[in-house]
Amino acid sequence: MPDLLDPTTLGDLLRVASASDYDRWEDQIRRTGGCSDPIHLTGWTLTKDKTTGETLHHYSTENEPGGRLRVACGNRRASRCPSCAWTYAGDTYHLIRAGLAGDDRRDIPATVRDHPRVFATLTAPSFGRVHNRPDHGVCRCGNHHPAEDPALGTALDPATYDYAGAVLFNNHAGQLWQRFTNRLRREIAARAGLSQRELKECARLSYGKVAEFQKRGALHFHAVIRLDGPDGPDTPPPAWATVDLLADAIQAAAAHSYTSVSVPASGDQPARTFRWGTQLDVRPVKAFGDGSDITEQAVAAYVAKYATKAAETTGTLDRRIGELSELDRHGVPDHARRLIRACKELDPLYPDRRLWAWAHMLGFRGHFSSKSRRYSTTLGELRQARADYRATQEHAALGLDDVEPDTVLVLADWQYAGHGHTPGESALAATIARNLQLNRETAREALRDLPIDEREW
Repeated sequence: MPDLLDPTTLGDLLRVASASDYDRWEDQIRRTGGCSDPIHLTGWTLTKDKTTGETLHHYSTENEPGGRLRVACGNRRASRCPSCAWTYAGDTYHLIRAGLAGDDRRDIPATVRDHPRVFATLTAPSFGRVHNRPDHGVCRCGNHHPAEDPALGTALDPATYDYAGAVLFNNHAGQLWQRFTNRLRREIAARAGLSQRELKECARLSYGKVAEFQKRGALHFHAVIRLDGPDGPDTPPPAWATVDLLADAIQAAAAHSYTSVSVPASGDQPARTFRWGTQLDVRPVKAFGDGSDITEQAVAAYVAKYATKAAETTGTLDRRIGELSELDRHGVPDHARRLIRACKELDPLYPDRRLWAWAHMLGFRGHFSSKSRRYSTTLGELRQARADYRATQEHAALGLDDVEPDTVLVLADWQYAGHGHTPGESALAATIARNLQLNRETAREALRDLPIDEREW
């Protein structure tokens, strides 16, 4: 909770904390994980025995604080809801790690770690010189920038920087990734001396990726790329499939002329052809504890970290923009502001690209994180497992463990009733969220003290 609250917030906080139903309100917020923008529901649920008609359980929000049940918003953005973003990052971590080390609970064998796999980063091309921190020497502007300098990533000469090209690249990055994966399959087949059809019969390409905005506002992709047998992670890859072959194929596919997207000329904008930048990084993923920085755990944690971030890391807004005047009200920095203006100006020239609708994402309109079908488990499966676990807990608490599921009839009626907190509730919820986070960090430290084979990842 902030050290100093304004009188309105403080008054509202005291009202909430002194209410007779505060304990129940706090319990609701704890159950959401300290969500900063919970969804409010009104309604009821009725559990009956199909055979006897006996009411086994009845719940209504009539007796809840404010007559409402609060549930987590589920927003993945850390800037919008740190608590829900923490859950999303955890799910992403397990999804990525399962595809690297296996997960018996998801039917992904541990032998998958013997498959060729690399961690690749594909970057955007240059759109003009920007302030940076070179490994040796100083920035081209003549200054040495500290790590948190807001000037980093901004244009050295805004008048010559290609802001239009930058947002158009972001807008077409998803298509460029698709072109890359298609070409990669061809490059792998060529190195194995196979046709495309023959490759499908003996090997499968799998990946999980996440997009990251660089400080300059251009996208790049981090991807775990793996070679499996024909049926995915539970089948061994062919003998010719090696890490070196995969890495070489990635290098070739990223540089190939086919891996490009052409954007036609429109209005005062010239025709453009977008390719990946020259800074391509491909590293083998090692097992835990071999002394390498690129371990299964490190890669999964790195991808999970960026799964909860978006263009707001560059200073733009984390929601859609209605009017350019909003940029002044929210103090959007000049570089991000110019990129957003470019989206506005280009929108009528490329109406099918919906640049203004995605201006808050600096033109990017694709999936922020995605995976191939057979890479590992899915976020939906992880969420369902968590829901099933909570349902089991609830059944035990209600004494319904011994009731056969087939004999139970559940009736329910729920209505949306708003979202969010009052100022005082928001301050209290933030304190609850911080306490929960501290408990999680303490538990994580205790986990690190256990032998590796006793850890529950």
